[in-house]
Amino acid sequence: MLPPDLRSAEAEALVAIQAALAAGAKGLWSVELRFEGLRLLPVALRLQAALAPTVAGLRLLCADAGATALAQRDAPEAASQIASLRDQMRLQQADGGSEGVLLLLAPSPSDYEEVEQVCALHRGAVVLLNGNLEDAAVGIGSVARQRRKGFLSGWQSAYALIPTGDGALRRACPGAWELYRRDPDGFRFVSQFDHKPDAEEQALALAGGAGLGLGGNLKVMDAFIEGLRN
Repeated sequence: MLPPDLRSAEAEALVAIQAALAAGAKGLWSVELRFEGLRLLPVALRLQAALAPTVAGLRLLCADAGATALAQRDAPEAASQIASLRDQMRLQQADGGSEGVLLLLAPSPSDYEEVEQVCALHRGAVVLLNGNLEDAAVGIGSVARQRRKGFLSGWQSAYALIPTGDGALRRACPGAWELYRRDPDGFRFVSQFDHKPDAEEQALALAGGAGLGLGGNLKVMDAFIEGLRN
């Protein structure tokens, strides 16, 4: 069942993150709330505040000094637990690594190297909130293949709520991936998967026994091309 609003989605994400962290002291987990126009910093600060009482050594990491200063301004009570990726790297270099749980706020492809280094020297779990570490410029080259086989392939989904052209995808750890179809009167559950379904799998599930047809195949091809770009 899809959450009716953002706060409900945050509550689901919190429970899913806690379930993921309970699975082991170390792991790479992603959280995706892919809504256009979403102000992500308030969401991150609320998740940090909700997790802090039960998660030892929790730190929120921002991509750069400007984003870090903004987060510290908006949450002065948690300012000492908010830092930048470079701050964390300096701490790790001084201490030979780091412990606890890291919550990474929306790093971009330009932050890939820093994120990889931070994760390599961290002995606890890492939660990636709306990260986008794949660079479209190397999306189909050898560098991209190496990244997908290595660091990027190690991430697991703790929580995902992703609108699609025809509906939405949802995943809450430890549950399965769920696909919903958007109908005129709301969203309806279509199918579930043990992995994140690609565009073709989604299209086939939405088409049911009718098959894709020409229009469905064109949508799959469009999604494939867009995936190469992104």
